[in-house]
Amino acid sequence: MPEEVPKVTKFLISSTSGCLATVVVQPMDLVKNRMQVSGEGGGAKTHKSSFHAIKSILKNEGFLAFYNGLGAGLLRQVLYTGTRLGIYTSLFTHFTKDGKPPSFGEKIGIAATAGSIGAFVGTPAELCLIRMTTDRSLPVNERRNYKNVFDALFRVVKEEGVTTLWRGCGPTVGRAVVVNIAQLVSYSQCKEMLLSKTQFFKEGIFTHFTASMISALVTTTASLPVDIAKTRLQKMKIVNGVPEYKGFVDVFSRIVKQEGVFALWKGFTPYYARLGPHTVLTFIFLEQLLNLYKRTMGIKSTSSSL
Repeated sequence: MPEEVPKVTKFLISSTSGCLATVVVQPMDLVKNRMQVSGEGGGAKTHKSSFHAIKSILKNEGFLAFYNGLGAGLLRQVLYTGTRLGIYTSLFTHFTKDGKPPSFGEKIGIAATAGSIGAFVGTPAELCLIRMTTDRSLPVNERRNYKNVFDALFRVVKEEGVTTLWRGCGPTVGRAVVVNIAQLVSYSQCKEMLLSKTQFFKEGIFTHFTASMISALVTTTASLPVDIAKTRLQKMKIVNGVPEYKGFVDVFSRIVKQEGVFALWKGFTPYYARLGPHTVLTFIFLEQLLNLYKRTMGIKSTSSSL
């Protein structure tokens, strides 16, 4: 009988948690991506607000359009979320000594490591997700019209080369480091403080929900500028051998110059509406599935994995 949850099982549970959460929040992810490319380059904005985007998509494309790119989103969860949470929970358990959780500094190091590795592994699925969710925002003659995530992966390799799958890997990894430090560390710290500093909170779903919502707000504010830069880079086309953007810094400088500094937080509402529930659901599913596995396998360890 194992004393701790095996690493492979943590990876599978982490992937499952991310996929279940993604099915719920996919519509807001699509709206967020559409908002981030609206008004690109200082041009006219396609959508005036998040609510205008939702109304426009419903009217012009139908309800099922909100789930464009769902396959890519699920593949991303298997690769990215499975890897980052699998590594984070394993390292968190490793650095927990005598029931005492890792220090704040150790949590930051664990989160950054997990996020960067997970982002590198998940970048190809991320690129396909961005392209599939923003394709209908392009002029008809410029649309890629991928049939599904596997068609997208195959065509990217065939038409643009295998290295294109990792286009935007730098900002993707940078975003992941920011997201993981903000999300995982803030969740762990909030949960730890709620349980140790108050008499009101006990280990359970309500505590997980409260810590998740605080974590989501911190993460949204910290990571949205990097997320917008990543989206622009992964969506861009190469025209006559010349890319729209030279790199990460060029994206940032052009957004600020052409659209204003607050454009770095464009799509805040759908991003938080997507990240909030996704964070809550992912952590709740993760905690409950890990606890279920421990009870089923008779694992008596009481140390938390988060």
